[in-house]
Amino acid sequence: MERSVPDNEELEARLGELHEASFGWACSCCGWNEADAEDVLQSTYVKVISGRARFDGRSAFRTWLFGVIRLTASEQRRRIRSLRKKEDRFATDVGHADAAVLRPEDPAERAERARIVRSAVETLPERQREVLHLVFYEDMTIREAADVMAVSIGSARVHYDRAKKKLRQLLSEGASGGGAR
Repeated sequence: MERSVPDNEELEARLGELHEASFGWACSCCGWNEADAEDVLQSTYVKVISGRARFDGRSAFRTWLFGVIRLTASEQRRRIRSLRKKEDRFATDVGHADAAVLRPEDPAERAERARIVRSAVETLPERQREVLHLVFYEDMTIREAADVMAVSIGSARVHYDRAKKKLRQLLSEGASGGGAR
Protein backbone atom coordinates (compact mmCIF):
# COMPACT_ATOMS: atom_id res chain seq x y z
CA MET A 1 0.00 0.00 0.00
CA GLU A 2 1.57 3.26 -1.22
CA ARG A 3 1.42 6.07 1.31
CA SER A 4 3.52 8.80 -0.27
CA VAL A 5 2.13 12.28 -0.78
CA PRO A 6 1.26 12.70 -4.49
CA ASP A 7 2.17 15.73 -6.61
CA ASN A 8 -0.60 17.51 -8.55
CA GLU A 9 -0.26 15.38 -11.67
CA GLU A 10 -0.36 12.13 -9.69
CA LEU A 11 -3.21 13.51 -7.59
CA GLU A 12 -5.34 14.14 -10.66
CA ALA A 13 -4.52 10.68 -12.02
CA ARG A 14 -5.54 9.03 -8.74
CA LEU A 15 -8.79 11.01 -8.65
CA GLY A 16 -9.50 9.85 -12.19
CA GLU A 17 -8.81 6.21 -11.31
CA LEU A 18 -11.12 6.40 -8.31
CA HIS A 19 -13.84 8.50 -9.92
CA GLU A 20 -16.41 5.74 -10.41
CA ALA A 21 -15.97 4.38 -6.89
CA SER A 22 -15.92 7.93 -5.50
CA PHE A 23 -19.20 8.72 -7.24
CA GLY A 24 -20.76 5.57 -5.80
CA TRP A 25 -19.60 6.56 -2.32
CA ALA A 26 -20.86 10.13 -2.81
CA CYS A 27 -24.27 8.72 -3.87
CA SER A 28 -24.34 6.62 -0.73
CA CYS A 29 -23.46 9.66 1.40
CA CYS A 30 -26.21 11.69 -0.29
CA GLY A 31 -29.07 9.22 0.09
CA TRP A 32 -28.68 8.10 -3.53
CA ASN A 33 -29.52 11.55 -4.89
CA GLU A 34 -27.25 11.69 -7.94
CA ALA A 35 -27.46 15.48 -8.37
CA ASP A 36 -26.39 16.03 -4.76
CA ALA A 37 -23.65 13.41 -5.17
CA GLU A 38 -22.32 15.24 -8.24
CA ASP A 39 -22.20 18.49 -6.26
CA VAL A 40 -20.44 16.79 -3.35
CA LEU A 41 -17.89 15.13 -5.62
CA GLN A 42 -17.19 18.38 -7.46
CA SER A 43 -16.69 20.20 -4.15
CA THR A 44 -14.43 17.38 -2.97
CA TYR A 45 -12.30 17.57 -6.11
CA VAL A 46 -11.99 21.35 -5.72
CA LYS A 47 -10.85 20.88 -2.12
CA VAL A 48 -8.30 18.27 -3.12
CA ILE A 49 -6.91 20.06 -6.20
CA SER A 50 -6.76 23.46 -4.47
CA GLY A 51 -4.97 21.96 -1.47
CA ARG A 52 -7.69 22.77 1.07
CA ALA A 53 -7.82 19.02 1.72
CA ARG A 54 -4.31 17.55 1.81
CA PHE A 55 -3.34 13.93 1.66
CA ASP A 56 -0.58 13.38 4.20
CA GLY A 57 0.14 9.72 3.53
CA ARG A 58 -1.00 8.43 6.94
CA SER A 59 -3.63 6.21 5.30
CA ALA A 60 -4.37 4.79 1.89
CA PHE A 61 -5.29 7.48 -0.64
CA ARG A 62 -8.70 5.90 -1.28
CA THR A 63 -9.48 5.83 2.46
CA TRP A 64 -8.50 9.47 2.82
CA LEU A 65 -10.49 10.53 -0.29
CA PHE A 66 -13.62 8.72 0.89
CA GLY A 67 -13.29 10.53 4.22
CA VAL A 68 -13.14 13.88 2.42
CA ILE A 69 -16.23 12.92 0.41
CA ARG A 70 -18.10 11.94 3.59
CA LEU A 71 -17.21 15.21 5.32
CA THR A 72 -18.15 17.25 2.23
CA ALA A 73 -21.55 15.51 2.06
CA SER A 74 -22.06 16.25 5.76
CA GLU A 75 -21.21 19.92 5.19
CA GLN A 76 -23.69 20.05 2.32
CA ARG A 77 -26.47 18.57 4.49
CA ARG A 78 -25.75 21.17 7.18
CA ARG A 79 -25.92 23.96 4.59
CA ILE A 80 -29.25 22.65 3.30
CA ARG A 81 -30.69 22.39 6.84
CA SER A 82 -29.47 25.91 7.56
CA LEU A 83 -31.05 27.20 4.36
CA ARG A 84 -34.35 25.51 5.21
CA LYS A 85 -34.29 27.09 8.67
CA LYS A 86 -33.70 30.46 7.01
CA GLU A 87 -36.60 29.82 4.64
CA ASP A 88 -38.84 28.92 7.58
CA ARG A 89 -37.75 32.06 9.45
CA PHE A 90 -38.33 34.10 6.30
CA ALA A 91 -41.80 32.58 5.85
CA THR A 92 -42.73 33.34 9.44
CA ASP A 93 -41.30 36.84 9.29
CA VAL A 94 -43.18 37.81 6.12
CA GLY A 95 -46.42 36.64 7.64
CA HIS A 96 -46.83 32.98 6.75
CA ALA A 97 -47.44 31.23 10.06
CA ASP A 98 -47.38 27.88 8.29
CA ALA A 99 -43.88 27.60 6.85
CA ALA A 100 -44.94 24.43 5.00
CA VAL A 101 -46.99 26.67 2.70
CA LEU A 102 -43.81 28.44 1.67
CA ARG A 103 -41.63 25.31 1.80
CA PRO A 104 -43.73 22.30 0.81
CA GLU A 105 -42.25 18.79 1.03
CA ASP A 106 -42.81 17.89 -2.63
CA PRO A 107 -39.67 18.97 -4.56
CA ALA A 108 -41.70 20.18 -7.54
CA GLU A 109 -43.99 22.25 -5.31
CA ARG A 110 -40.97 23.56 -3.40
CA ALA A 111 -39.26 24.57 -6.65
CA GLU A 112 -42.40 26.31 -7.88
CA ARG A 113 -42.88 28.13 -4.58
CA ALA A 114 -39.22 29.17 -4.55
CA ARG A 115 -39.70 30.54 -8.08
CA ILE A 116 -42.75 32.50 -6.94
CA VAL A 117 -40.91 33.93 -3.93
CA ARG A 118 -37.84 34.83 -6.06
CA SER A 119 -40.12 36.48 -8.58
CA ALA A 120 -41.82 38.50 -5.82
CA VAL A 121 -38.48 39.50 -4.29
CA GLU A 122 -37.21 40.61 -7.71
CA THR A 123 -40.05 43.14 -7.92
CA LEU A 124 -38.86 44.89 -4.75
CA PRO A 125 -36.72 48.01 -4.94
CA GLU A 126 -32.96 47.36 -4.77
CA ARG A 127 -32.46 48.47 -1.15
CA GLN A 128 -35.34 46.29 0.05
CA ARG A 129 -33.95 43.29 -1.84
CA GLU A 130 -30.49 43.91 -0.38
CA VAL A 131 -31.59 44.16 3.24
CA LEU A 132 -33.75 41.03 2.95
CA HIS A 133 -30.90 39.07 1.44
CA LEU A 134 -28.40 40.19 4.06
CA VAL A 135 -30.73 39.49 6.98
CA PHE A 136 -32.27 36.21 5.83
CA TYR A 137 -29.58 34.54 3.77
CA GLU A 138 -26.39 35.96 5.25
CA ASP A 139 -27.61 35.83 8.87
CA MET A 140 -26.84 39.49 9.51
CA THR A 141 -28.61 41.76 11.91
CA ILE A 142 -30.34 44.80 10.49
CA ARG A 143 -27.52 46.90 11.98
CA GLU A 144 -24.90 44.80 10.15
CA ALA A 145 -26.92 45.01 6.94
CA ALA A 146 -27.07 48.79 7.34
CA ASP A 147 -23.28 48.89 7.62
CA VAL A 148 -22.86 46.77 4.49
CA MET A 149 -25.36 48.91 2.58
CA ALA A 150 -23.79 52.13 3.89
CA VAL A 151 -27.13 53.45 5.17
CA SER A 152 -28.33 54.41 8.64
CA ILE A 153 -29.86 51.76 10.87
CA GLY A 154 -33.16 53.62 10.66
CA SER A 155 -33.09 53.54 6.87
CA ALA A 156 -32.28 49.82 6.87
CA ARG A 157 -35.20 49.15 9.25
CA VAL A 158 -37.58 51.08 7.01
CA HIS A 159 -36.41 49.16 3.91
CA TYR A 160 -36.71 45.89 5.83
CA ASP A 161 -40.22 46.58 7.11
CA ARG A 162 -41.45 47.82 3.73
CA ALA A 163 -39.97 44.77 2.00
CA LYS A 164 -41.71 42.37 4.37
CA LYS A 165 -45.05 44.16 3.96
CA LYS A 166 -44.75 44.21 0.17
CA LEU A 167 -43.75 40.53 0.05
CA ARG A 168 -46.63 39.61 2.33
CA GLN A 169 -48.97 41.42 -0.05
CA LEU A 170 -47.44 39.91 -3.20
CA LEU A 171 -47.44 36.38 -1.83
CA SER A 172 -51.02 36.57 -0.57
CA GLU A 173 -52.13 37.95 -3.96
CA GLY A 174 -50.25 35.12 -5.67
CA ALA A 175 -51.89 32.54 -3.41
CA SER A 176 -55.34 33.90 -4.22
CA GLY A 177 -54.56 33.94 -7.95
CA GLY A 178 -54.44 37.71 -8.22
CA GLY A 179 -50.67 38.12 -8.36
CA ALA A 180 -48.41 38.11 -11.38
CA ARG A 181 -46.42 34.96 -11.90
